[in-house]
Amino acid sequence: MTPDFQRISRLPPYVFEQVNKLKAQARAQGDDIIDLGMGNPDLPVPQHIVDKLVESVKRPRTNRYSTSRGIGGLRRAMAGYYQRRFGVKLDPETEVVATLGSKEGFANLAQAITSPGDVVLVPNPSYPIHAYGFIIAGAAIRYVPAMDLRNYFDELAKAVENTRPKPSVLVVNYPSNPTAQVVDLDFYIELVSFAKKNELFVLSDLAYSEIYFDDRPPPSILQVPGAKDIAVEVNSLSKTYSMAGLRVGFAVGERKYINALTRIKSYLDYGAYTPIQVAASAALNGPQDCVAEARAIYKSRRDVLVSSMARAGWEIPSPPGSMFAWAPVPPEYASLGSLEFSKLLLTHAKVAVSPGLGFGDLGEGYVRIALVENEQRIKQAARNVKRFLMQSNEILDREQSAREAS
Repeated sequence: MTPDFQRISRLPPYVFEQVNKLKAQARAQGDDIIDLGMGNPDLPVPQHIVDKLVESVKRPRTNRYSTSRGIGGLRRAMAGYYQRRFGVKLDPETEVVATLGSKEGFANLAQAITSPGDVVLVPNPSYPIHAYGFIIAGAAIRYVPAMDLRNYFDELAKAVENTRPKPSVLVVNYPSNPTAQVVDLDFYIELVSFAKKNELFVLSDLAYSEIYFDDRPPPSILQVPGAKDIAVEVNSLSKTYSMAGLRVGFAVGERKYINALTRIKSYLDYGAYTPIQVAASAALNGPQDCVAEARAIYKSRRDVLVSSMARAGWEIPSPPGSMFAWAPVPPEYASLGSLEFSKLLLTHAKVAVSPGLGFGDLGEGYVRIALVENEQRIKQAARNVKRFLMQSNEILDREQSAREAS
């Protein structure tokens, strides 16, 4: 008998897996794949952070169990970051919890605060965990179109008005993964007002707070007076310090929700390895010129991507933040959809991207391109794309013939 796992049955097939399988097959055959799919930072962890990690590993006591909510020094460092960066004062004892990356914090917070049947408002398109963390927890999802920020609050109002039972949680993510959109503080002021009026709790994902490309650093929702009463924000060291594999993030904000997350984590994990937490403290407390250097590298890659792809015949809007570009599928391939286009791009141009469909149905017609290869590789990708686009008629004819034959 095949077991029926109720939570697993609510999860759809993983769209990205189809591209990932093709990528693995191509590499097994010796193909040189330029991987712009996964947002996996390629920059090195800054040396002073590595040095602190190595130093801490050598202390025998650090190999014992850690603490699930994060060591005190790390929680104080996280509170210090919010004070310096946003002017937001946090109590490291009651308003901060360290997590195993922002993804774990998000998913476990969903587990902690969700009852079966709760309705959660999630942007569409959005990073998969924003919806599926709550779906796994038993919630129902109401998607809010978020591609056009000019209409966002109108769409939000319609979602609240037309949803039964009444939504209890609202998810936001700026700078956005996958769309690379950014917002200003006025957006959060309106959002907090809306949330309070409609009795919504806000969960904000700020994982890309330090990757922005103009002179206006992205704000935190917690900068809005009173936001700390109705919001929790998750952040991560993965992108800021290229520490993705070390799995360090944090959640901050409303005390009851932070306490709920802390309590559920106490049953599930012992926290990150202590030397990693010590190194994370050194990252947050130490010199920040490494962050500015990484930001400059991503900005330069963005400019190379946009300009070289334009010369190749693919017009890609220049993203104002995050480590992604949100690119419309070229007109020649628009009728195939983002998944089939991504598969053809991998097969014929040896360039991997993420199909927009994987981020929600409103992501259809787009692909997400990650800035995780150096400039020479990006230029090589553009040359491959140019040849691919020049051969579009031939490729599409072959695809049509193959479909008819099958």
